Amino acid sequence: MYGLGPPWSVQPSLKAMVEDVGIDFDTFLNDLGDGKNDKDIAVKAGVSPKVIRHFREHFEKYGIDSIMGQD
Repeated sequence: MYGLGPPWSVQPSLKAMVEDVGIDFDTFLNDLGDGKNDKDIAVKAGVSPKVIRHFREHFEKYGIDSIMGQD
């Protein structure tokens, strides 16, 4: 059994990662939701498609934020 303690993050926040490279987080999520491909999102955001692919894979694997902890 786990001891009591605060929640902690096992992965960086997607929001923080996206904003660190100058992409508006809400726009990024809307583009994903609209089914835009990595290249189109990258051109719009001014980054490489590889960056967008990384963010998309992170979102698909971990969601927006990955928090684990104890109550």
